[in-house]
Amino acid sequence: MTKASTLRALLAQTTNGPLVVPGVGTPLEAVSAEAAGFSAIYMSGYAVASWRHGLPDIGLLGARDTVDAVEAITRVTSVPLIVDADTGYGGPASVHANVRLLEAAGAAAIQIEDQTWPKKCGHMSNKEVIPAEDAALKIAAAVAARTNPDTVIIARTDSVAPLGIDEAIKRSRMFADAGADILFIDAPESVEHLTRIGKELRAPLMVNMSESGLTPAMSAAEFFEYGFGIVIYPTAALRVAAKSITNLYADLKLHGDTRPWMDRMYSLGELNTLMKLDDYMAIDEKKL
Repeated sequence: MTKASTLRALLAQTTNGPLVVPGVGTPLEAVSAEAAGFSAIYMSGYAVASWRHGLPDIGLLGARDTVDAVEAITRVTSVPLIVDADTGYGGPASVHANVRLLEAAGAAAIQIEDQTWPKKCGHMSNKEVIPAEDAALKIAAAVAARTNPDTVIIARTDSVAPLGIDEAIKRSRMFADAGADILFIDAPESVEHLTRIGKELRAPLMVNMSESGLTPAMSAAEFFEYGFGIVIYPTAALRVAAKSITNLYADLKLHGDTRPWMDRMYSLGELNTLMKLDDYMAIDEKKL
């Protein structure tokens, strides 16, 4: 059973309850998410830009950066990885080629959005989208490109802010007609928007919980009541970690002492366990 088919099986169960998926940008987060018991992981473009490169999510990375990040994560995890592939990094031909690359790197699902390039985080202002027909052609190219029929194609629209909820729903229907498996209207701005999306679109729906962003803050169970079967938390770990690291370093600079932080740290042994040190040592000792 491939990771893509595993993800398909998980999606089939979302009629009974939401699939909650944590966001990651690094292998460390991915390993931690798997250790916590999550059955799927979402690789966020924002998290990759911030964690791996120290950059904002404004289209500063390309396809090769995304492929490298996927390879690093899938190397050390066994659960399906959902990949944020931004706009697909070009027109339909580029989308086709990059879907092939991401599949080969281990992606179980690939998300393509309809922003212009350079894109922005979906919860930033002044976003622009390409014409709906062009966006649908890119989704169709992604669907045609997959070599494994179980690879999931997620179609995202960022058109709510620039063009309104009616346009976002219209585009989502076009994307479904183009073959998308999951529809993702990013940054709905109200309960009314969430209600309309859930009632007016029949395909499986994904929602993004970007804390302090444009979408009302809710639990996964609450989103499920509005019709969303997949709930992703793209940058929660990134934000917690960034704040904790900044505070740790500020305190270390001021006091020159990390002992007050030790109850908030893994011990060295606990970290080695998370990194599966014993497994690697066993391989070495057997001279495999």
